[in-house]
Amino acid sequence: MLEVDKIDTFYGEFQVLKEVSLRVNDGELVVVFGPNGHGKSTLLKTICGLLTPTSGSVKFDGKEITRLPTQKIVEMGIVYIAEERHLFPDMTVLQNLKLGAYSPNARPKEAENLEYVFQLFPKLKRFAKRQASTLSGGEGRMLAIGRGLMSNARFLAIDEPSFGLAPHLRRDVFKKISEINQSGISILLVEQSIAQASKLADKIYLMEDGRIVFEGGKEEALSNEHVKEVFLGI
Repeated sequence: MLEVDKIDTFYGEFQVLKEVSLRVNDGELVVVFGPNGHGKSTLLKTICGLLTPTSGSVKFDGKEITRLPTQKIVEMGIVYIAEERHLFPDMTVLQNLKLGAYSPNARPKEAENLEYVFQLFPKLKRFAKRQASTLSGGEGRMLAIGRGLMSNARFLAIDEPSFGLAPHLRRDVFKKISEINQSGISILLVEQSIAQASKLADKIYLMEDGRIVFEGGKEEALSNEHVKEVFLGI
């Protein structure tokens, strides 16, 4: 479904991604772990067209998307959900959700997708008329994910959904992400909470200094000495 092949991405003269390759098959949930500042968010932004790699390629369903405008990538069903959420605080929950259905492909399915989002996140239905600024951190994460689903997404690139949340809220967010994946939507998830996110993963990549340093299943990752030493502190 998604193929990233040896991409290099720079911020100005500083190289962040160095020959990064990964693959997400149809229906998979793939997790990318790594320390802060080592390129994980840059990877998602490059895949979703917010940054352009200087070399390498990104393909979706076999089609080259490396230099497509972000809007075209969204129309293909790839949606980026940023760590910062980027909600419109003075607008209602419902208005924020409907903004997710702006693309031509999503508009005909707005009602259907809204029903799915409300089924997945019942709180958002109860809070539909509330301003987004009144939501808690966990509720805001759910709204950001729900808005992404309103875009008629087939592939979600989710950046640090558990960041700053209390443990019980992290569990709730991961549970919902698992439910979304089980509905057939492929997910590339960037996380630091390896203990929880790894339970959901079909495949795990570890990134250090802009490079993929490990690829494998969750059992391999949790038994790998480098993973335990660097990422688990064992």
